[in-house]
Amino acid sequence: AGLSKPLSGDAARAVEVATELNLPVVAVDLPSGVSGESGQVLGHAFRARITVTFARKKPGHLLLPGREMCGDLVLADIGIGDRIIAQVDPRTFENTPPLWLGSLPVPAVDTHKYRRGHVGVFSGGPSATGAARLSALAAARSGAGAVTVLSPANGLQVNAAHLTSIMLRRADSFADVQEFIDGRRPSAFVLGPGFGVGEKTRDFALGVLAAGQRPDGRVDGLVLDADGITAFRDTPNVLFEAACRPNTPALVLTPHEGEFARLFPDIAGDKNLSKLAKARTAAERAGAIVVYKGADTVIAAPDSRAAINGNGAPWLATAGSGDVLSGIIAGFLAQGMQAFEAACAAVWIHAEAGSRFGPGLIAEDLPLALVPVLRELAENRHGMTAE
Repeated sequence: AGLSKPLSGDAARAVEVATELNLPVVAVDLPSGVSGESGQVLGHAFRARITVTFARKKPGHLLLPGREMCGDLVLADIGIGDRIIAQVDPRTFENTPPLWLGSLPVPAVDTHKYRRGHVGVFSGGPSATGAARLSALAAARSGAGAVTVLSPANGLQVNAAHLTSIMLRRADSFADVQEFIDGRRPSAFVLGPGFGVGEKTRDFALGVLAAGQRPDGRVDGLVLDADGITAFRDTPNVLFEAACRPNTPALVLTPHEGEFARLFPDIAGDKNLSKLAKARTAAERAGAIVVYKGADTVIAAPDSRAAINGNGAPWLATAGSGDVLSGIIAGFLAQGMQAFEAACAAVWIHAEAGSRFGPGLIAEDLPLALVPVLRELAENRHGMTAE
């Protein structure tokens, strides 16, 4: 469990023999050679059919490639109860519904659409509008009462041809966005999918973050994805400083590996850091929730909390999947979830929907695939409340 250097000598030879003979391996705690801290293979490691661990999973059980090396994972009770775990005050969690189900939004009987939250999604130009519509539809499916696509004038007709329940509004300058904020009180935004990289992207992001600092500011969160992240690759500290100012809307960054390296090149290049440590360090620096995407997505908060997602599905490796995830996060933020819980819930639900759909999945399928997952969670939350 505490392995810090590669296996050597007889231990390394044992791995080679077991592998050559394809022997079934049962691992105790972790397959020897797998780091419990990072999930990395240190030189040689056994590939187990079954791994039996105790009390609580370790990061190496969930982070790749460790997760694959463990085979079927059994969590055995050896008398270390929840009370003892609580005394340790853990800051790293497996991302499963018990972590956030209690804060999942449930509309009141007397609610109306704007009380359920209003999401604004920024659209790119006429040839790049689809990503924003995917985000917008996902925000609506996740429960936001109203969603508006904020489109440049030259993209209005294209967007209008594809939207029904999603509203549409022109936004060529941040003055247009500010008018929208003042008049319609949106509570969360998505910026980046298909939007383009440049000064306009930076201005819109910084403007939304500044809007929450006004006495009448009502913006609760900004989800920055794709082009929204890349736009700050040369000036990341400008974004981080804006995110750390008092009364600023929560900032959620959703980078895949390449985007993470653009915004945090020194952290990404540090081979001594696990994916968990990289996400946690980045979140602290940025003053933001960082959703470091991948098959083992890590969600990290500036206060050092982090969750590792274990239900990732290969079917989600498809264009537009990340745009849907951004919309789900924004939808939950708009309904009043705290940013860390909103991001964790969105990642798990997004992966669960993709896993249940299976082969043939494309991004357009995902918003509707969310429905049965959300229904089950709502029923479970209702049962939990009734108890």
